[in-house]
Amino acid sequence: MYPRGIEYRASQVMQGAICLVFLAGAYTRNLSVVVNSLLAIGVTFLPAILQRDWEIRLNPLLGLWLTAAVLLHAIGMLGPYNYINWWDHVTHTLSASVVAAVGYVSARVFDEYSDAVHFPPRFLFVFILLFTLAAGVFWEVLEFSARLAAEALGVEEVLVQYGLGDTIVDLVFDTVGAMLVALFGTPTLSETIESLTERLEQARP
Repeated sequence: MYPRGIEYRASQVMQGAICLVFLAGAYTRNLSVVVNSLLAIGVTFLPAILQRDWEIRLNPLLGLWLTAAVLLHAIGMLGPYNYINWWDHVTHTLSASVVAAVGYVSARVFDEYSDAVHFPPRFLFVFILLFTLAAGVFWEVLEFSARLAAEALGVEEVLVQYGLGDTIVDLVFDTVGAMLVALFGTPTLSETIESLTERLEQARP
């Protein structure tokens, strides 16, 4: 277990900021802000749950990384997505890097745990890109479906989709996030990979 340092405090501050976004959404009766901020604050507790209930060792930067991604998304629902051109690019890059980290850790743990498979570095690089793009496509489909459902029901959209051009740009920045993890994510994720592998070994029949 890592000691609680500045990363933990920074994550707490960002959790407070997400709560303020929720209150702003509730005050203005903005359903999309309320729903997205509630989901965001829930996601920020995942690292603590993994460490407490599953005894998984996580680098403190991972919690900060995840919280920053969902905070920027929650703030974006207040208006920056509509008025700041680059806001969507930053949030997609950060969110995609989180997804890429999940894919990378999963593949590496499976590689370490099983003697039947071996993933060379080049395969892992391609896998991370494809895994992240697949998740990105799923998200875009989800946004499109949410828009159609909102229009059919005559309610406010919870997720906003701006068309095919925006989708292509989003996937480009998803790729950027994946490449950052593939190139530089190993040191931050190595402790988590080792910890998860140990847990699987303990559970091996």
